[in-house]
Amino acid sequence: MTGKPKEELRLDHQVIGDMIEKGSTVIDMGCGDGDLLRYLIMNKGIKGSGVEISEEAIYKCVEKGLSVSHGDIDSGLKEYPDKMFDYVIFNQTMQQVHHPKEAILEALRIGSKVIIGFPNFCYLNARLQLFFAGHVPVTASLPYSWYNTPNLHFLSIKDFENFCKKQDITIENGVFLTNKKTIKILPNLFALNAIFQISKK
Repeated sequence: MTGKPKEELRLDHQVIGDMIEKGSTVIDMGCGDGDLLRYLIMNKGIKGSGVEISEEAIYKCVEKGLSVSHGDIDSGLKEYPDKMFDYVIFNQTMQQVHHPKEAILEALRIGSKVIIGFPNFCYLNARLQLFFAGHVPVTASLPYSWYNTPNLHFLSIKDFENFCKKQDITIENGVFLTNKKTIKILPNLFALNAIFQISKK
C-alpha cells in the first residue's frame, strides 16, 4: 500500500502524524473508522491498534486490515500494563468520555506520551452564538444540536492547559487549528480545534 499524500489528509491527522516518531507503538482510543490509524501504519511504520465502541466503525476498521478491539474508553485502559505504548491517542474523543481526568491519567500510565485532540468550545464563533443568538453554539468542530450531541464535556484550550498544570502534567507540544491551517495568535479565541502532546514523570 502507498501512503496518502499530505494534501489529502485531514489536517488534524497530519498534525498527529508529525508528532509521532517512526516505528512507535501506538494505541488509538476511540479510533472511529480507522483512517488515522491506517495513515500512521502506512506512513510512519507504527505498530498500532485501536479501541472503538461502535460496532459499525469496527467493521470498517477490519475491512481496512486494522487491529481494533471493542471497548469503552472509561473502562478499557486499566487492563494495559504500565508504559506498554509509546503513544496513546485520544483524537476528538475526550469530550465524550464520562471521566476524562481518570482516562487521561490512565493513558499517561500506559503510554510514554499522550496525544489529545479536542474542539475548542471558546472559539470566537461559539462565543458569538452564545452571546448574540442565545443558544448552544454549532460550529464546524461542534456540529451537533443540544439534543443529539455525543459530547459530555465542553472545554477550551485554557481549560486543558490549567488542568495539566494542576495535575503536574507536562505539555510537550500544542498545535491549534482552524478549518484549513494552524494558528499561533490567540488560539483560545481563534482555534476551532487543539491538539496537545503531553507526558508525566
